[in-house]
Amino acid sequence: MIALEPPLRLATADDAAALADLVNFAGEGLPLHLWTGLARDGQDPWEIGRARQAEKARDGRIVVMDAGDGAVASLTGYAIGAQPVPIDADFPPLLRPLQELENRALDTWYVNVLACYPQHRGQGIGSRLLDVAERIARSEGKPRMSVIVASDNAGARRLYERHDYVETDSRECIKDGWATQAERWILLLKRLP
Repeated sequence: MIALEPPLRLATADDAAALADLVNFAGEGLPLHLWTGLARDGQDPWEIGRARQAEKARDGRIVVMDAGDGAVASLTGYAIGAQPVPIDADFPPLLRPLQELENRALDTWYVNVLACYPQHRGQGIGSRLLDVAERIARSEGKPRMSVIVASDNAGARRLYERHDYVETDSRECIKDGWATQAERWILLLKRLP
């Protein structure tokens, strides 16, 4: 991992509640929909989300912005390898178009979650986290960045396009019970200088 200077830091398991909230916010309710599907015998879906985020935090895979009052924004990403992930008949339909697009973004560093609480927007936090993502990508030898956004998320698209990400592909959004206005998933790529 690259060196981080305050107010940036690696997330810890103590950030799990905020991280689950941010992930769900960025994912426009899709994470909660998925967690609900995983819940058993009255289990709280948020408990599943918090546990998943705590695990990622323990693995050192999440960067947060924290000026002293807890995480107000987060970045989660990972390197996509050179080989596509097989998509067989058992692959969940809701996630199929997302995996198809990831398979079109081979050998990139993928911005999986970039989220900021609304009251902290307009302060350059998203841009700062994208800069961190690019530093991580370079440190891991990735020549390009990638991200997938929902077609109705104009704010996210503007942010990425201001940072030279270019739409390269899209897929129909399979809703499968998820309440969303999104019609398409959009893949944006950026070549690193």
